[in-house]
Amino acid sequence: MILAKIKTNRFMDKIKTIDKKSTISWALYDWANQAFFTLIITFVFATYVSNSVANSIDEGTAMWGTAISISFFAVAILAPILGAISDKKGNLKPWIGFFTYLCVFTTALLWFVEPRSEYLLVALILVGVANFGGEFATVFYNALITEVSSKKNIGKISGWAWGLGYAGGILCLVISLVFFVLPASAPFGLDKTNSEEIRATALLVAVWFAIFSIPLFIFTKDRKQTSISYKNAISDGLKTTISTIKNFPKLGEVGRFLIARMIYTDGINTVFVMGGIYAAGTFGMGFQEILIFGILINVTAGIGAAIFAWIDDFIGPKKTIIISIIALIILGTLGCIVESKNLFYLIGAGLGIFIGPIQSSSRSLMARLTPDEKKAEFFGLYSLSGKITTFLGPLVFGWVTVILGSQRYGMATVIIFLIIGLIVLIPLKSINKDI
Repeated sequence: MILAKIKTNRFMDKIKTIDKKSTISWALYDWANQAFFTLIITFVFATYVSNSVANSIDEGTAMWGTAISISFFAVAILAPILGAISDKKGNLKPWIGFFTYLCVFTTALLWFVEPRSEYLLVALILVGVANFGGEFATVFYNALITEVSSKKNIGKISGWAWGLGYAGGILCLVISLVFFVLPASAPFGLDKTNSEEIRATALLVAVWFAIFSIPLFIFTKDRKQTSISYKNAISDGLKTTISTIKNFPKLGEVGRFLIARMIYTDGINTVFVMGGIYAAGTFGMGFQEILIFGILINVTAGIGAAIFAWIDDFIGPKKTIIISIIALIILGTLGCIVESKNLFYLIGAGLGIFIGPIQSSSRSLMARLTPDEKKAEFFGLYSLSGKITTFLGPLVFGWVTVILGSQRYGMATVIIFLIIGLIVLIPLKSINKDI
């Protein structure tokens, strides 16, 4: 029954009128939340905690990876359940709002993390909760994509939103670099000896995320709320989740895609979570260089997402993903062996070009594969596939680094995840030209 609905959904597209204001406001949420993932999770605060708060960079690498892994795992377990519950209730924006501002609040509290080892546990707890909120908000946000796009342009809408997100990450990084990190005297009387100019980036991100997420809540069309009570929605949602998991083998090509994504996303998320730490530990980059490196990657990722948005609709999301993964395997291997910092900058720029399309086209492919009446639940499974083993990526990276004494060995594990994910994805049957 589930598979039949999925197949029907592939060939039938509802006739709908797309409200441009609704679509733009939806895409602007990518602009809002990317600042959190870019500055807090990947480049600035990850490096600050591992370099300045932890006793050593190796300890910081391992502990940061562990904290993010626990957060990912929690999202993975709960996402399908809450997705199924929200499908029963209908509307999605209340869920997005709750988890968005959970992320905003805990991100702002990172300001109080001083550069001393006794603050390490506090930092890890706050970052874990913030990441939990940010990732969960994204689950429900992704499920809204079919309300702001049609089958003919879903690839472009997804890609442009990712591109806009990277642009937001770039601008927020530039503001951090120009106004907080580079000046000899930090603004607002911030004390550089206590790393206040770095800690202030958490406040910047919190305000950024809070403000730029507002248009989605005001202008983006939500799904209609049903009359079912929350008690019954929870009961029915749990039953639906259990039924879907039991029938996972019957999901066919959707199941194959989710397994493939589970594996290759391990590698991609590890790059995001540990990228700044790797740049600092292996190439000796300081905060200024890491911010510049982050800006470079976000520029190329935005360009890649925008360009491949057209390619997605032209050749299909599956081929787009395959091309991008192969490119990442080649560039990632080079990134593990080069000694020159300048070459690493170039490799990072190349990685950015292909990271954006993988994320965008994965969302596009999932939206094309799933039935409308189960969008949030299936995007919950989509999140599950992206998180259930993603704790392994940062965890393996961190502990391989500690055991073998080199971050290069830790980064090499990313390549393994990408290769296995590609092998699983390639046999996915393109049932129609849109896939």
